[in-house]
Amino acid sequence: MKNHFIKQDKLNLFTKVIANKIQNGFVVVERNDKLPFTVLYKEGKKINHSLNFLICCATLGMWSLPWLYMTQVTAKDQKVLVAIDEEGVVFEEKCYLG
Repeated sequence: MKNHFIKQDKLNLFTKVIANKIQNGFVVVERNDKLPFTVLYKEGKKINHSLNFLICCATLGMWSLPWLYMTQVTAKDQKVLVAIDEEGVVFEEKCYLG
């Protein structure tokens, strides 16, 4: 196994990406400084279905698409992996929740 040294500017970018995620409501679930990688988690937003139903009725069904989007996308929990790969590139990948 090759020993790769990570440059300071890549570590700064890695830290900045994690700080931005934390500022957007994510919390650190797991962190490893040797590899380095961090797993972040954000709980989905609660949807008020009764209010959305009333809005949907008032707009004659036009609100059904935004309501469906909120139900399928923003209400789900999110888990993200932020890491530095072997070439020193910072990447972000969605994790699947089981």
